[in-house]
Amino acid sequence: MSAASSASGAAYAPDPVPAPVVEPGEFVFAATSLDHGHAFGMCEGLAGAGGTLKWVYDPDPAKVETMRSKFPEVRVARSEAEILDDAEVRLVAGAAVTSERAPLGLRVMDAGKDYFTDKAPLTTLDQLAAAREATARTGQKYAVYYSERIHVEAAVLAEQLVDRGAIGRVLQVIGLGPHRLGTGRPDWFFEKEKYGGILCDIGSHNFDQMLHYAGAKDAEISHAAIANYHHPDHPELDDFGEAGIVMDNGSTGYVRVDWFTPDGLSTWGDGRTIILGTEGYIELRKYVNIATERRGGHVFLVNGDGEQHLNAEGQVGFPYFGQLILDCLERTENAMTQEHAFKAAELSVLAQQGARVLTP
Repeated sequence: MSAASSASGAAYAPDPVPAPVVEPGEFVFAATSLDHGHAFGMCEGLAGAGGTLKWVYDPDPAKVETMRSKFPEVRVARSEAEILDDAEVRLVAGAAVTSERAPLGLRVMDAGKDYFTDKAPLTTLDQLAAAREATARTGQKYAVYYSERIHVEAAVLAEQLVDRGAIGRVLQVIGLGPHRLGTGRPDWFFEKEKYGGILCDIGSHNFDQMLHYAGAKDAEISHAAIANYHHPDHPELDDFGEAGIVMDNGSTGYVRVDWFTPDGLSTWGDGRTIILGTEGYIELRKYVNIATERRGGHVFLVNGDGEQHLNAEGQVGFPYFGQLILDCLERTENAMTQEHAFKAAELSVLAQQGARVLTP
């Protein structure tokens, strides 16, 4: 069932799927530090909006070959410096080890290019201060791939519904981010200094969503807790985390993230978001509607018009990427403001640093 056909009234019909915003070759970008698989989604999003991936670099040939399998025309750089020295490259996308993302961003911005990093974009408040200083000094962008909002059609449709007043003023945002740990993860994934902790890492998605859907610019941490309940072989792993926030407009938020997705679930995690408003509420079942449909994209809307189940897959696309390209070309801030990107990261770090450690 499409979003358009299931909604009662044109007010809830989705915006058109965005078209590419540039012609081939008009916005050239490069990719480096492919330590997390999100790098491929980042590049696919930019390419779908018309961007041209010219270079890829990573010391691991296998990661480079994976990128080449998706982008056969991409050139393999001999070093990061070869990318940074290319005047044609406007933006560099990277998904480095989490603790190395900020240093990479500083090098990219100092080279006069915009930076697009996987979340979490940094792991410490010192890195945040350095990134803020660099963006102010260079005028370059430090964009963040908060994929669970910008690269999930259910989340995009929810934004459109909120903007149209479908649930009134947003009062609370609840984000649930369960993940499957699986096997074969690199060693750095289990070293807290490198991955930043669960609220810094996975939780950054949710701090972004809470601020965004509520229309808030700032927040305070009201509660935070982390635990390693069930993975004694990896003592530095947080397998559970939760936090609450009170935002500057009076709205509240809650996030729970964990590594306890059971093997019986048909996907890696049953990610959900619930947005409560004065006139109704929205629930997102982003990746699966358990025991009914294995596909994702489910948006449930309840308000004065009744109950609606909309499916966003193939209906709204991912406008963030085209907006980011245009922001880089026109020096605007329509995709995401720099302060929002940093504020979500700041809250993630503060929650992680101030979290109570729960014991089994």
